Formats: sequence, structure tokens, C-alpha cells
Amino acid sequence: MRELFSSALQNLLRKRGRSFLTMLGVAIGVASVLVIGSISQCGADALTREMDSLGLNGIAISAAQESGAALSQEDLNVIRQNRNVQQAMPILMQNASAVAREYETPAMVWGIDANANRMISLSVQHGRAIHSGDIRSSAQVCLVDEKFSQASYSRENIVGKRVSILCGGQAEEFLVVGVVKTGSGLLQNMIGDYIPTFLYIPYTTMQSMLGKSSFDQIAVKLNPKASLDAVGQELAARLDAYHGQTGAYTSSNLTKQRESLTNILEIVTLALSAVGAISLLVASLSIMTVMLVSVKERTREIGIKKAIGAQRSVILLEFLLEALLLTVFGCMFGSVLGYGISFGGAALLGLPLPFRADLFLAAIGFSLLSGLLFGVYPAMKASALKPVDALRTE
Repeated sequence: MRELFSSALQNLLRKRGRSFLTMLGVAIGVASVLVIGSISQCGADALTREMDSLGLNGIAISAAQESGAALSQEDLNVIRQNRNVQQAMPILMQNASAVAREYETPAMVWGIDANANRMISLSVQHGRAIHSGDIRSSAQVCLVDEKFSQASYSRENIVGKRVSILCGGQAEEFLVVGVVKTGSGLLQNMIGDYIPTFLYIPYTTMQSMLGKSSFDQIAVKLNPKASLDAVGQELAARLDAYHGQTGAYTSSNLTKQRESLTNILEIVTLALSAVGAISLLVASLSIMTVMLVSVKERTREIGIKKAIGAQRSVILLEFLLEALLLTVFGCMFGSVLGYGISFGGAALLGLPLPFRADLFLAAIGFSLLSGLLFGVYPAMKASALKPVDALRTE
């Protein structure tokens, strides 16, 4: 076996350029699969963390529009009394327009309470957060994100500046008391041009602006061991009983919405991985082509080996080893290249990249199997040559 291995290696070294290009094709195929799989997994993990930081790991209670019901402070108190509820926060949301200096931008205004940072990741970079005094007095204060600060004043800290918010058909001025970073900022950094600026004001202030006393939703964070669906249905039923109605209140499992986004990403990953797998098949076909050319070039050599007693199985194994070595070296180079690109891309985005053994083994296994299968035909063709015919070949 050692002699066969040495002979196969020497035969590959005879045509270094051709062997290198063949291995390069395999390497590109393996690298593409690893890059697609690794970066997609990295993105899925980052999306999950981002959604968790934005509060999409609990449930949302809302009133059905056709029922005419509304969410009030009493409903909030009822929800907070449930033993499975860790935190509950009223939420109001409104599309608006924000103006600071000469900069104007569409904005999503959130009416929140003083405990918002326990529900969502609001990291105060400058200034302070909204506190209970702002809620009680319906203060004209707001929190802005870093994106708005940079765009309006070309700096991060704009605490003390004023922002005009057009919401509910009227424009009102707000004092910026804090600059915040929502979650990790990943979504706004990557697709900032497609999502609006986030502004946060006391929910009581927003109620005054809109002329309403109810909430749009109540975001609920449950104890880790609680069932989201079961507790959500229980809370909706309790609110129905409290108001003497049926089906007036509904619960939404925000985790399922997050999982839907993750599933979409997995489908895209699968489609892109299929493209990478096709490139591996193309590389394997190139191995078969190269081996067929090698058989043609070495026909006389094969005839001599058979004439001096080389068995058919020996010739077959030698050519199979050559095809396997091309694939193995290509896989090694492709693995280094693929993970190098993956780790480099993840480091550039500031994201951790977990090593996926299943993806690595699948890419390597598929490559080795396809390379070996496509090497069988040339090997069989070489082993089937008759010594007399092979020696007669010029």
C-alpha cells in the first residue's frame, strides 16, 4: 500500500500545474460551502440575540379591534398579578416625523415606561433614561438613538438639544435627555437605510399627544420555565373575564415571530449551500476529466506494468488513490480558505463565529465521496486495458 501511495503521489507531481488547478477547484467548492454555512449560522445566532435584546422573547397582549375593547392601567395591573409574569410594560407605537436642526427623518416613536430597560435592551450611552417622574408628569422628554444623533448634529452626544416630533397630526418639541443604543445595533448598522429612527418618550406623554388613555399593547416577559402559549392564553382569558367579554383580548407569541425569521434565513442558507454543493460536483467532474486524460497519457505505462505481472486490482487502486489524493488536498486547502474567510468576515462585523463540526464533516464527506465516485470510471478504464493493446499504443 505504501508503494501504491508513493506512486500515486509521484504521478500527481509529474503534472503539478494540472494537479494544482484540479485541487483548486475542489478547494473553492469546499470553501464556498463552509463560508455560506458558517456566515449563515453566525447571522442566525446574531439575529436571535438581537431579537432577544429587542424584547422578542416574550408575549404581547393586545385588544381585538372588532371587539371595541382597549388596554388600560387596570389591565396592566391584572397582568402583573400573574405568578408567571416577570415584567409587564405598556407600549404605544406611532409612525412620526422627527426634526432636529435641518435634519428630518421618518421615525418610529415608542411610548414606554420607566422599566423599559428590563424588557428591552436600552443601553444609555449619554444622559439618562426615562424615569418614573417623567411618567407621572407626562414630561416632554425623549431618548434618541445614535443614528439620529450622528445624522442631526454629527456627534453622538446631543443631550440637552431639542427635537420636534410630528405625531398624531401635531408637532411638539421634546428635550433630549438621553442617547441610547438599542440591542447591539446590528440591525440598524446593517439595514439602517430601511428601518426608521427609533425615538422613545414616556407613554403618558404619547397618550396626551394622541388623545387616548389606552395602550396599543402590553409586552410581557415571563419566568424562564413558563410556557409562552399557555400563559398567553391564560392572561387573555383573565382579561376577558375581568371585563365580562369573550375573545376581546389576544396574545401573540413573539418567540414564534422570531423563529419565523430564523426559518426564512435557514431556507436561504439551504438554497445557497445547494449552489456550493453544485460547485463541488463540478470540481469532481474535473477530477474525472483529469484522470481520463492521465489514463490516455499513461496507456503504455499501464501496459508495461501489466506485462510484468501487475494485477488489475493494483492498477485500479493506484488511480483511485490519485483521485482521492486530489480530493483530500483540495479539501484541506478549501477548509483553511473557507474558515479563514468566515472568521475574517465575522471579526469584521464584530460577531462570534461558532465552529460547526456537522457542517465541516458534511462538506468534507460530500467532497471525498464525490471525488472518489468520479474517480472510479477512469480507474476502471485503466485497469481494463489489455497489455498487448496498451503496449501497441504510440
